[in-house]
Amino acid sequence: MLAWYPWIVLLHLACAIVFVGAVAFEVIVVESLHKQFDIATVQRIEQAVMARVRRYMPIVVVLLFLSGFMLFDIRCDGFACVGSRFGNWLLLKVLLAFGVLGVFVNAMWAMRHGKMDVCRFKHTHRIVLALMVGIVFLAKTMFYL
Repeated sequence: MLAWYPWIVLLHLACAIVFVGAVAFEVIVVESLHKQFDIATVQRIEQAVMARVRRYMPIVVVLLFLSGFMLFDIRCDGFACVGSRFGNWLLLKVLLAFGVLGVFVNAMWAMRHGKMDVCRFKHTHRIVLALMVGIVFLAKTMFYL
């Protein structure tokens, strides 16, 4: 599996960019539309965005987590690194990722059951964005902390 490491990293980064980019777009761009358009127009835009996201985001999230599991196994040799400084930062990153997964699964459930209202939509994306910023920070600094 070590020979595949660069490809796994590339897949993981690509999926992370898509996921973080989509969430950042929703928080920074879509939420700002509430100030410029009437509620019906914004709801139509949000529904169109979410319809598109529902098609590809589950695949992106699955690939992100699968590649993350593989990278964890390669970097940590199972769980051998847990307890070291690097291993503890990596474990924190994994815990944040599972937090994102929990929020994501909850949001997908709410959408499928018609329970995703504007308030829940807004707070879900803000929470995910905050967790993702933490994950990106750890991903870029854990080798130096």
